[in-house]
Amino acid sequence: MGTTQEREDNRSEQTKFQPLFRSVAADTAGVSPGTPMYIGDREPTESEYSLIQYNEKAVTVITPRNVEELIAMFEPDMINWINVNGLASQTDYKWLCAFFNLDPLTVEDMLNTEHRPKIEDFGHYIVVITKMLTRHEYGAIEYEQVSIVCTKNTVITFQETPGDCFGPVRERLKAGTGRLRKLGSDYLVYALMDIIVDQYFMILEHQGAKLEEFEETSTQPREATHFMAGLQNMKTELNRMRRIVWPVRDSVNALLHSGSDLVSLELEPFLRDLYENTVQVLEAIESYRETVSGIQEVFLSSISTRMNEVMKVLTIISTIFIPLTFIAGVYGMNFVHMPELQMKWAYPAAWGLMVAIAGGLILYFKKKKWL
Repeated sequence: MGTTQEREDNRSEQTKFQPLFRSVAADTAGVSPGTPMYIGDREPTESEYSLIQYNEKAVTVITPRNVEELIAMFEPDMINWINVNGLASQTDYKWLCAFFNLDPLTVEDMLNTEHRPKIEDFGHYIVVITKMLTRHEYGAIEYEQVSIVCTKNTVITFQETPGDCFGPVRERLKAGTGRLRKLGSDYLVYALMDIIVDQYFMILEHQGAKLEEFEETSTQPREATHFMAGLQNMKTELNRMRRIVWPVRDSVNALLHSGSDLVSLELEPFLRDLYENTVQVLEAIESYRETVSGIQEVFLSSISTRMNEVMKVLTIISTIFIPLTFIAGVYGMNFVHMPELQMKWAYPAAWGLMVAIAGGLILYFKKKKWL
């Protein structure tokens, strides 16, 4: 078992060189388009279903055992929120998507968990593919794809694994407060996307706190490799987030200007606010990226300054000892005839000369303020 820092560093190393988005064609060469096939870097889990049916007056929470039971419980007169955790049951996927008349290419995109965030309007339904970010207690950020399908009276969310950030939305539905139960399925889609974007802010808040720690210690003596590796890992995460949030922002903007019959006019102010939030996230990411670069420059500059101080001391010492070494070298030569060696005062005179030279150089360096 490694330490918390080791687990975070290992997680960063594992995700550092992984592609963020991958084309379906890279893994389905030779397979006919629209064939459901899971693509991802984790083992798919068996599907689990939950169903929340609601209108302005009532809400019902159901946990179907399988897709057949789920379809049997469908209520066309209410808004149905179907949540699917796990992407292993591809046959169930086909059955569920056939019931709602979803295009096979939509199913293919949803099963590619490395798909770029996007929105597509198919007339009778809209599909939104986005990314949900979760920060673990040891600091690593997990990226999970969430696909949202919106029809006139149904919202279907597909997730890779159990566990999400939609708890507050479920609680609001049960409590019946606010607009959630009064408005249509499009507002539920907005609420889900809004809370996903809120998670981006929470992740950035944590990243900002880490950046402050880096900033406070950037000029302190420390092991350079570990410090720079931590900064580089953060820069990698910020770049990864940027590549996610950028298409999410475009998706929200596309939904805002889609003109779809499934998006009511009442939703426009909320989508506009959501769009502004994604812009703020991008601006924060850009600001943090610049901060990381600035901290790297300050740290490297401080290392260079300390190195210059060390080199200055070594240079001064060398400068002092060069003439002393010369004198010692001259009188250390084994010539037979060296008159000075026969004089009584030659030895103390040599010492006096060397001390005088060393003292003179030290005084000169102090006068120049090099010492």
